[in-house]
Amino acid sequence: MAKKWRLKKHSILPGFGLSLGFTMLYLSLLVLLPLSMIFINTSSMGWSDFWATVTEPRVIASYKISFGTAFAAACINLLFGVLIAWVLVRYSFPGKRIIDGLVDLPFALPTAVAGIALTTLYTEKGWIGQFLSFKVAFTPLGITIALTFIGLPFVVRMVQPVLQNLEREMEEASAILGANRFQTFVRVIVPEILPAAMTGFALAFARAIGEYGSVVFIAGNMPMKTEITPLIIMTKLEQYDYAAATAIGAVMLVFSFAILLFINGLQWWTNRKFVHN
Repeated sequence: MAKKWRLKKHSILPGFGLSLGFTMLYLSLLVLLPLSMIFINTSSMGWSDFWATVTEPRVIASYKISFGTAFAAACINLLFGVLIAWVLVRYSFPGKRIIDGLVDLPFALPTAVAGIALTTLYTEKGWIGQFLSFKVAFTPLGITIALTFIGLPFVVRMVQPVLQNLEREMEEASAILGANRFQTFVRVIVPEILPAAMTGFALAFARAIGEYGSVVFIAGNMPMKTEITPLIIMTKLEQYDYAAATAIGAVMLVFSFAILLFINGLQWWTNRKFVHN
């Protein structure tokens, strides 16, 4: 009886069974089936060939570049994305709507166009690069900048609604009880926005790991130095070595899934510790 009541409670909208079946079919065709093909193609290799492919020094160097720059870009977006969301929610100033719209520009702009634009800016003779005493384009720093560009909207758009719904009375009550601005921010605001910020961080990180179009121009693609893993996969595909390409892709998939699972677990822990307590 309890099971039937629970099912009835969740079936608020009519056609729950049909919509759930359509959802599972849709996800199976668009997500599970394509991902399963990676492992099916990889299984055509022997274990020794698989291990030799995914542990080549050039491939391992690309793992370090891809995951390291993606993590650095997600950390930068976590810090400045929260700051931008705070400014957009808490202050009124001329041009606010334009800046709010610019946040979504990386979503709409083709990634290849973004890559060319960033490369033009940060080369040694570019508008910004000529004033810097260090090299940005064709280095891991340039890759990090490109990944920061494409990942910024995820953090801003996740934190912004939470800040808009955050009641000012809580901050005023904190101030009345004697807390200064820093204490109010750390003990009142941060616990509220932390789960959304962690979700934005996870989305930005996941987006950055597989990014290709905006990175391939500014990276320079130097083996062992600035070569990203998606570029190696593309190279394998152009050489018709599909098994090697899917083997490297499978490693990326497993590592990405494990990292995202850890981040989601951390988000669940912060949500339980700071929001529900």
